[in-house]
Amino acid sequence: MIDLYYWTTPNGHKITIFLEETGLPYAIKPINIGRGEQFDPEFLAIAPNNRIPAIVDRDPDDGGSPIPVFESGAILVYLAAKTGSFLPRDTRAWVDVLQWLMWQMAGLGPMAGQNHHFVQYAPERIPYAMDRYVNETARLYGVLNKRLADREYVAGEYSIADMACYPWIVPHKRQQQDLDDFPNLKRWFETIRERPAVVRAYELAKAINVKPTVDEEAKKVLFGQTAANVK
Repeated sequence: MIDLYYWTTPNGHKITIFLEETGLPYAIKPINIGRGEQFDPEFLAIAPNNRIPAIVDRDPDDGGSPIPVFESGAILVYLAAKTGSFLPRDTRAWVDVLQWLMWQMAGLGPMAGQNHHFVQYAPERIPYAMDRYVNETARLYGVLNKRLADREYVAGEYSIADMACYPWIVPHKRQQQDLDDFPNLKRWFETIRERPAVVRAYELAKAINVKPTVDEEAKKVLFGQTAANVK
């Protein structure tokens, strides 16, 4: 059994997609990040960076004590190794998946996240910051669009690289992006959106976060965190 510490963000969706794809038994432990639950000591013992998602594998392959894992990319790699799914063993294919997973972790996610912040949530409109991150998001969409020109999925066969990237494309309209400008990306996006496991993952999110808005209380929790938050 996998305990999944989760909220309905793109990084959270990565893990529910994987778990739904594989059928690995799991239990969701909601962490409402808009209400500060990510700072609870019990959660910080699992995820010291006070970010979701995190997991605890209560049935690890070595038969030992439960294994906690934080960071969505690390969780995907761990679960892929545990199940033997969506991460090929062939060295060249393995490298291909891992480098695109890291591309998402280091590029697409952080830049789109800054896009969300300055376009949607910042208390003042800062044109330079908005243009900076909207344009960088567009550049990354272009990279992915070019990558998908001659293959169905990001690393050839469907993999954890696709699961990592897809949730960050879902809010493309909020990111000021038009998928019609990226036809290969649009084709890939529509293909993944129709996968039954992906449909189930997003339906599950609706049942957990029944009020998906960032109100003023949530903004105080989510934005402006400093070193004091982790002391």
